[in-house]
Amino acid sequence: MSTEETKKTEQPEVASTGAAIPKPPTSNVFAMFGGAKKFGEAKKEESEEDKAADEKEKKEQKEKKEQEEKGVDSATAAAAAAAGEDDGIHFEPLVHLNKVEVKNNEEEEDVTFKIRAKMFRFAPDAKEWKERGTGEVRFLKHKKTGKTRLIMRRDKTLKVAANHYLAPEYTLKPNVGSDRSWVYTVTGDVSDGKPEVQTFAIRFGSKENAEKFKDEFEKAQKENQEAQDKE
Repeated sequence: MSTEETKKTEQPEVASTGAAIPKPPTSNVFAMFGGAKKFGEAKKEESEEDKAADEKEKKEQKEKKEQEEKGVDSATAAAAAAAGEDDGIHFEPLVHLNKVEVKNNEEEEDVTFKIRAKMFRFAPDAKEWKERGTGEVRFLKHKKTGKTRLIMRRDKTLKVAANHYLAPEYTLKPNVGSDRSWVYTVTGDVSDGKPEVQTFAIRFGSKENAEKFKDEFEKAQKENQEAQDKE
């Protein structure tokens, strides 16, 4: 139905001045459809309808109350079962699993330094920097050899993004246009399984963190040099 038709239905037109106003229909009109009834009969019928409606409403309220009570009983039973009050059923596990100790090859090392950073690797073929991920960079010092390596694992997946010893010959160089990142090349990164030459760029959240990383990096290099001289 259009808007105009809706308005016309909701607001009937007013009869023009001088036109004859039709009289309301009498009961004889409705008698054609069996609708003409005496006042007493109509009142009696209304009373019976009201009574039937009241009974229906009471019945619905009663059923609703019974359903609510059943719901409370079900919830109480569930709570009792969860609390172990009605623990009459016991299931034996089909498979017994033995506790397995998972090793990450860091059991013989101590963490001497850790800091969050984002790591990039330079791809020579594409001649572009590729992101290795964001995570925690840690310096791990071996308890027996005294040598320190750098390892970084990506957030969530814990996949290794960098893993190499801090050799004395490695040099941290400032990244162009940034005072919170360093670029350096390593000859034996094993993050992908085998030793490879890699050029990394590592970026930190602030200049202070970048300087702190540089200090710890060079400190570990000196310790590795001393450990190497003792061999």
